[in-house]
Amino acid sequence: MRSQKGITLISITIYVIVMAIVVGVVAIISRFFYSNVNDIDNTIDPIAEYTKFNSFFTDEVNHEGIQVVACGTTNNGQNYIAFSNGVQYTFISENNGIYRNKIKIARNVDSCTFETGIENYRNIVKVTFVAGGKTRTNTYTLK
Repeated sequence: MRSQKGITLISITIYVIVMAIVVGVVAIISRFFYSNVNDIDNTIDPIAEYTKFNSFFTDEVNHEGIQVVACGTTNNGQNYIAFSNGVQYTFISENNGIYRNKIKIARNVDSCTFETGIENYRNIVKVTFVAGGKTRTNTYTLK
């Protein structure tokens, strides 16, 4: 008598069905994972963006002897402020971002304006930050 070695047609069919089920489950889990990642990326907290911008800007104006070199709006509608240490903050409305030099530090910002002036014999910078429909206005005093 010969020995019967090998895989039967029924065994192959069962293996294929099990593999199809496993691949289907992995595909469904992956789809849910990637859709949740996209949802998280699209929901940006305006308070967190304001806090990031405020921490950078506060650090900048607290440098000893810092002065405003230029402040205003460019021809293409970009609001900016430049300091004596070479750092410039720019709001670019085309992509709703605030940049510190060339690095984007805040995104999904509706608008941001910079104004300079003198108050109580001190140089001040007034920043109006609008994100998520909420307006925040801060006045910073230069040292």
